[in-house]
Amino acid sequence: MITDININLSQWPFRRLPLDETAKLVAKLQQNGITQAWAGSFDGILHRDVGGVNARLADECRLHGEGILIPSGTVNPMLPDWQDDVRRCHEQHGMRSIRINPNYHGYKLDDQVCDELFEQAVAHKLIVQLAVKMEDVRTHHPLMMVPTVDVTPLPNLILRHPELRLILMNNYSTLRGEALTKVAQAKHVYFDISHAEQVGALEKMTKSVPYEKLLFGSHAPFFYLEAALLKFRESEPGETITRAIQSENSERLLNA
Repeated sequence: MITDININLSQWPFRRLPLDETAKLVAKLQQNGITQAWAGSFDGILHRDVGGVNARLADECRLHGEGILIPSGTVNPMLPDWQDDVRRCHEQHGMRSIRINPNYHGYKLDDQVCDELFEQAVAHKLIVQLAVKMEDVRTHHPLMMVPTVDVTPLPNLILRHPELRLILMNNYSTLRGEALTKVAQAKHVYFDISHAEQVGALEKMTKSVPYEKLLFGSHAPFFYLEAALLKFRESEPGETITRAIQSENSERLLNA
Protein backbone atom coordinates (compact mmCIF):
# COMPACT_ATOMS: atom_id res chain seq x y z
CA MET A 1 0.00 0.00 0.00
CA ILE A 2 1.27 3.45 -0.96
CA THR A 3 -0.46 6.73 -0.12
CA ASP A 4 0.64 9.76 -2.14
CA ILE A 5 -0.38 12.86 -0.20
CA ASN A 6 0.73 15.35 -2.85
CA ILE A 7 -0.84 15.29 -6.30
CA ASN A 8 -2.91 17.85 -8.22
CA LEU A 9 -5.71 17.66 -10.76
CA SER A 10 -6.62 20.07 -13.57
CA GLN A 11 -4.04 22.13 -15.50
CA TRP A 12 -1.01 24.07 -14.28
CA PRO A 13 -1.68 27.68 -15.36
CA PHE A 14 1.58 28.24 -17.20
CA ARG A 15 2.11 25.11 -19.29
CA ARG A 16 0.54 21.77 -20.10
CA LEU A 17 1.81 18.76 -18.17
CA PRO A 18 1.92 15.19 -19.56
CA LEU A 19 -0.59 13.82 -17.03
CA ASP A 20 -2.87 16.80 -16.45
CA GLU A 21 -5.93 14.77 -17.46
CA THR A 22 -7.43 12.85 -14.54
CA ALA A 23 -7.80 9.53 -16.36
CA LYS A 24 -4.15 9.52 -17.43
CA LEU A 25 -2.92 10.49 -13.97
CA VAL A 26 -5.05 7.83 -12.26
CA ALA A 27 -3.75 5.21 -14.69
CA LYS A 28 -0.17 6.21 -13.86
CA LEU A 29 -0.91 5.98 -10.13
CA GLN A 30 -2.39 2.52 -10.55
CA GLN A 31 0.54 1.34 -12.68
CA ASN A 32 2.92 2.30 -9.87
CA GLY A 33 1.00 0.72 -7.02
CA ILE A 34 -0.46 3.89 -5.50
CA THR A 35 -3.53 2.85 -3.53
CA GLN A 36 -4.58 6.30 -2.30
CA ALA A 37 -3.73 9.82 -3.47
CA TRP A 38 -4.64 13.11 -1.79
CA ALA A 39 -5.52 15.41 -4.66
CA GLY A 40 -5.57 19.18 -4.69
CA SER A 41 -6.44 21.32 -7.69
CA PHE A 42 -4.12 23.52 -9.72
CA ASP A 43 -7.16 25.77 -10.20
CA GLY A 44 -6.89 26.76 -6.55
CA ILE A 45 -3.67 28.63 -7.24
CA LEU A 46 -5.17 31.53 -9.20
CA HIS A 47 -8.94 31.06 -9.44
CA ARG A 48 -10.99 33.34 -7.22
CA ASP A 49 -14.09 31.13 -7.21
CA VAL A 50 -12.68 28.74 -4.62
CA GLY A 51 -16.08 27.23 -3.92
CA GLY A 52 -16.34 26.22 -7.58
CA VAL A 53 -12.80 24.86 -7.56
CA ASN A 54 -13.55 22.62 -4.59
CA ALA A 55 -16.89 21.43 -5.96
CA ARG A 56 -15.29 20.44 -9.27
CA LEU A 57 -12.44 18.72 -7.44
CA ALA A 58 -14.81 16.68 -5.28
CA ASP A 59 -16.85 15.65 -8.33
CA GLU A 60 -13.74 14.72 -10.32
CA CYS A 61 -12.38 12.54 -7.53
CA ARG A 62 -15.73 10.82 -7.02
CA LEU A 63 -16.52 10.25 -10.70
CA HIS A 64 -13.11 9.54 -12.17
CA GLY A 65 -10.83 8.70 -9.25
CA GLU A 66 -11.26 4.91 -9.46
CA GLY A 67 -11.43 4.80 -5.66
CA ILE A 68 -7.90 6.19 -5.37
CA LEU A 69 -8.36 9.97 -5.26
CA ILE A 70 -9.14 11.76 -1.99
CA PRO A 71 -9.94 15.48 -2.51
CA SER A 72 -8.04 18.16 -0.59
CA GLY A 73 -9.81 21.50 -0.92
CA THR A 74 -8.30 24.92 -1.45
CA VAL A 75 -8.79 27.73 1.08
CA ASN A 76 -7.75 31.32 0.34
CA PRO A 77 -8.23 33.43 3.49
CA MET A 78 -7.76 36.65 1.52
CA LEU A 79 -11.10 36.17 -0.22
CA PRO A 80 -14.51 37.12 1.27
CA ASP A 81 -16.34 34.43 3.26
CA TRP A 82 -13.34 32.07 3.20
CA GLN A 83 -14.61 30.58 6.45
CA ASP A 84 -17.57 29.25 4.46
CA ASP A 85 -15.15 27.50 2.11
CA VAL A 86 -13.60 25.74 5.11
CA ARG A 87 -17.04 24.70 6.32
CA ARG A 88 -18.10 23.39 2.91
CA CYS A 89 -14.89 21.38 2.56
CA HIS A 90 -15.80 19.57 5.76
CA GLU A 91 -19.59 19.44 5.73
CA GLN A 92 -20.55 19.41 2.04
CA HIS A 93 -17.63 17.60 0.40
CA GLY A 94 -16.54 15.39 3.30
CA MET A 95 -12.90 16.38 2.85
CA ARG A 96 -10.28 15.40 5.40
CA SER A 97 -7.72 18.05 4.44
CA ILE A 98 -7.32 21.50 2.91
CA ARG A 99 -4.41 23.06 1.02
CA ILE A 100 -3.06 26.56 1.40
CA ASN A 101 -0.70 28.58 -0.81
CA PRO A 102 0.20 31.71 1.17
CA ASN A 103 2.71 32.94 -1.42
CA TYR A 104 0.21 32.82 -4.30
CA HIS A 105 -2.69 34.12 -2.22
CA GLY A 106 -0.87 37.07 -0.70
CA TYR A 107 -0.48 36.55 3.03
CA LYS A 108 2.29 35.55 5.43
CA LEU A 109 2.43 32.94 8.14
CA ASP A 110 2.66 35.61 10.84
CA ASP A 111 -0.47 37.42 9.62
CA GLN A 112 -3.48 37.21 11.92
CA VAL A 113 -5.54 35.62 9.18
CA CYS A 114 -3.25 32.58 9.25
CA ASP A 115 -3.99 32.07 12.96
CA GLU A 116 -7.68 32.36 12.17
CA LEU A 117 -7.37 29.83 9.36
CA PHE A 118 -5.59 27.32 11.58
CA GLU A 119 -8.27 27.77 14.25
CA GLN A 120 -10.96 27.02 11.68
CA ALA A 121 -9.08 23.94 10.48
CA VAL A 122 -8.82 22.55 14.00
CA ALA A 123 -12.49 23.31 14.68
CA HIS A 124 -13.53 21.39 11.55
CA LYS A 125 -10.99 18.60 12.15
CA LEU A 126 -9.18 19.28 8.87
CA ILE A 127 -5.54 18.56 8.12
CA VAL A 128 -3.74 21.58 6.66
CA GLN A 129 -1.37 20.98 3.76
CA LEU A 130 0.95 23.96 3.42
CA ALA A 131 2.65 24.20 0.02
CA VAL A 132 5.89 26.07 0.66
CA LYS A 133 6.38 26.45 -3.10
CA MET A 134 4.95 24.99 -6.27
CA GLU A 135 7.93 25.23 -8.60
CA ASP A 136 11.56 26.31 -8.66
CA VAL A 137 11.68 30.12 -8.61
CA ARG A 138 14.10 30.00 -11.55
CA THR A 139 11.34 28.70 -13.83
CA HIS A 140 8.61 31.18 -12.91
CA HIS A 141 6.90 33.22 -15.60
CA PRO A 142 8.59 36.67 -15.66
CA LEU A 143 5.26 38.37 -14.91
CA MET A 144 4.46 35.93 -12.09
CA MET A 145 7.52 35.77 -9.84
CA VAL A 146 6.23 34.16 -6.64
CA PRO A 147 8.66 33.87 -3.69
CA THR A 148 8.89 30.73 -1.58
CA VAL A 149 6.81 30.95 1.60
CA ASP A 150 8.80 32.45 4.47
CA VAL A 151 8.63 29.68 7.08
CA THR A 152 10.44 31.67 9.79
CA PRO A 153 7.22 32.25 11.81
CA LEU A 154 6.25 28.58 11.66
CA PRO A 155 7.70 27.37 15.02
CA ASN A 156 5.78 30.00 16.99
CA LEU A 157 2.67 29.52 14.90
CA ILE A 158 2.64 25.80 15.66
CA LEU A 159 3.09 26.50 19.37
CA ARG A 160 -0.09 28.58 19.29
CA HIS A 161 -2.00 25.73 17.64
CA PRO A 162 -0.80 22.51 19.29
CA GLU A 163 -3.74 20.43 18.01
CA LEU A 164 -3.28 21.46 14.39
CA ARG A 165 -2.48 18.62 12.00
CA LEU A 166 -0.07 20.12 9.49
CA ILE A 167 1.84 18.80 6.47
CA LEU A 168 4.66 20.84 4.98
CA MET A 169 4.75 20.07 1.29
CA ASN A 170 7.42 20.97 -1.27
CA ASN A 171 9.60 22.10 1.62
CA TYR A 172 12.98 20.36 1.30
CA SER A 173 15.90 22.63 2.36
CA THR A 174 13.58 25.57 3.12
CA LEU A 175 13.18 24.91 6.84
CA ARG A 176 16.54 24.07 8.39
CA GLY A 177 18.57 23.76 11.57
CA GLU A 178 17.03 24.54 14.95
CA ALA A 179 13.76 25.71 13.40
CA LEU A 180 13.39 22.38 11.59
CA THR A 181 14.12 20.49 14.81
CA LYS A 182 11.47 22.45 16.73
CA VAL A 183 8.83 21.98 14.06
CA ALA A 184 9.60 18.27 13.65
CA GLN A 185 9.09 17.78 17.40
CA ALA A 186 5.55 19.13 17.24
CA LYS A 187 2.88 16.52 17.88
CA HIS A 188 1.05 16.55 14.55
CA VAL A 189 3.47 18.10 12.04
CA TYR A 190 4.63 16.06 9.06
CA PHE A 191 6.78 16.58 5.96
CA ASP A 192 6.42 15.19 2.45
CA ILE A 193 9.42 13.96 0.46
CA SER A 194 8.50 15.39 -2.94
CA HIS A 195 11.28 17.97 -3.20
CA ALA A 196 14.06 15.81 -1.73
CA GLU A 197 15.94 15.66 -5.00
CA GLN A 198 19.61 15.32 -4.06
CA VAL A 199 21.49 12.04 -4.25
CA GLY A 200 20.70 10.12 -1.08
CA ALA A 201 18.13 12.77 -0.15
CA LEU A 202 15.80 10.37 1.65
CA GLU A 203 18.64 9.11 3.80
CA LYS A 204 19.58 12.71 4.60
CA MET A 205 16.01 13.60 5.49
CA THR A 206 15.75 10.81 8.05
CA LYS A 207 18.82 12.22 9.81
CA SER A 208 17.14 15.58 10.43
CA VAL A 209 13.47 14.52 10.63
CA PRO A 210 12.24 11.33 12.36
CA TYR A 211 11.01 8.89 9.73
CA GLU A 212 7.72 8.72 11.65
CA LYS A 213 7.11 12.32 10.47
CA LEU A 214 7.78 11.76 6.76
CA LEU A 215 5.07 11.15 4.15
CA PHE A 216 5.23 9.91 0.59
CA GLY A 217 4.47 12.76 -1.78
CA SER A 218 5.27 12.92 -5.47
CA HIS A 219 3.99 16.38 -6.52
CA ALA A 220 2.63 14.66 -9.64
CA PRO A 221 1.97 15.54 -12.38
CA PHE A 222 4.33 18.49 -11.94
CA PHE A 223 7.09 16.02 -11.01
CA TYR A 224 7.48 12.51 -12.35
CA LEU A 225 5.80 10.01 -10.04
CA GLU A 226 8.59 7.51 -10.61
CA ALA A 227 11.14 9.98 -9.21
CA ALA A 228 9.54 9.76 -5.76
CA LEU A 229 9.49 5.95 -5.88
CA LEU A 230 13.14 5.77 -6.94
CA LYS A 231 14.18 7.55 -3.75
CA PHE A 232 13.46 4.36 -1.80
CA ARG A 233 15.48 2.24 -4.20
CA GLU A 234 18.40 4.64 -4.05
CA SER A 235 18.54 5.09 -0.26
CA GLU A 236 17.34 1.58 0.73
CA PRO A 237 15.86 2.72 4.07
CA GLY A 238 14.60 -0.77 4.95
CA GLU A 239 11.13 -2.28 5.15
CA THR A 240 10.09 -0.65 8.42
CA ILE A 241 10.93 2.90 7.34
CA THR A 242 9.62 2.38 3.81
CA ARG A 243 6.27 1.09 5.05
CA ALA A 244 5.99 3.95 7.54
CA ILE A 245 6.68 6.68 4.99
CA GLN A 246 4.62 5.15 2.21
CA SER A 247 1.44 4.44 4.16
CA GLU A 248 1.50 4.05 7.94
CA ASN A 249 2.38 7.64 8.85
CA SER A 250 -0.40 9.13 6.71
CA GLU A 251 -2.90 6.67 8.16
CA ARG A 252 -1.86 7.65 11.69
CA LEU A 253 -2.23 11.34 10.82
CA LEU A 254 -5.73 10.79 9.43
CA ASN A 255 -6.78 9.08 12.63
CA ALA A 256 -5.11 11.53 15.01
